[in-house]
Amino acid sequence: MMAKNLILVLCFFLIKVGAQAKADLVLGKWLATDHSVAVEVYKKNNEYKARVIWFDERLGSGLPMDKRFDTENPNPALRHRKILGMEILHGLHFNTKTKSWEQGKIYDATSGRFWDSSAQLTENGLMKVRGYWKYKWIGKTMTFKKTNNEILAKL
Repeated sequence: MMAKNLILVLCFFLIKVGAQAKADLVLGKWLATDHSVAVEVYKKNNEYKARVIWFDERLGSGLPMDKRFDTENPNPALRHRKILGMEILHGLHFNTKTKSWEQGKIYDATSGRFWDSSAQLTENGLMKVRGYWKYKWIGKTMTFKKTNNEILAKL
């Protein structure tokens, strides 16, 4: 009886560890396939978040990355924070049934608005992040590829 309980606990632990390993596949640095922005996905308090680590300076105002601020933010107190390093995604949680990250909020600094968000990994290792309004079919998807500092330094 003791052996059966031990095996049951061990199986539960292995399933839990396996699910957590899949959930953490999203962690790391990601570059948009259109090379417009790069983000770093990290985990804090069982919540997946992302911050801007690079963007194409030629887009938007053309100002250098370290001179761009969150000027469209509806909160005047936040309009002086830099885009570079800013957290733009929070609240994502891994759904083991759908094998996707759900219930997040993504911030669009060009409009100063938050959108609902979800993410999923494709079979070929791309990350698809969807920002949407109420329903997933009303929104936009960005595709990202895993990257590293060496690749980002060349951009």
